[in-house]
Amino acid sequence: MKTGIHPKLISTKVTCLGCGDTFESTSTVAEITVDVCSQCHPFYTGKQKLVDTAGRVDQFRARTEAAKSQKQTLGKKAAKATKRQEAKIAKSQNKVEASKPAKKTTKAAKTTETKSQTAAEATPKVESSDQ
Repeated sequence: MKTGIHPKLISTKVTCLGCGDTFESTSTVAEITVDVCSQCHPFYTGKQKLVDTAGRVDQFRARTEAAKSQKQTLGKKAAKATKRQEAKIAKSQNKVEASKPAKKTTKAAKTTETKSQTAAEATPKVESSDQ
C-alpha cells in the first residue's frame, strides 16, 4: 500500500435515532447518526415496526388527501373540458368522413376511365373495305 494516501481510522460513536442506542465503531469521522441499527431493525428483532423518519408517513397521507380534494374540485372542470375535446374530435372526424367518400369516388371514376381508355386502345381497329 502507498503511504500517506489513505484516511486515518478513528474511534467513532454511532447513535441510533430509532431506539437511542449508542455503540463504538471505527470510521473516518468522529460521530455517526443512523435511523435504524441492529438493536431495533425488524430483520434482527423479528418485530414489525413502523419507522417514521421526519413524519414521512404523515407527509404522504397529507399529499394523498390534498390530491383527492383537488381531484374532486377539478372534477367538474375536467369533465367539461373532456366533453368539449371529445365534441371537437367528433366534429373533425365527421368532416373527414364526409370528405373521404367524395375523394374515393373520384379516384374510382378516374381508374374506370383509364381502364376503359386502355381497353379501347388495346382492341384492334378493323377497317371496312366498303369504300
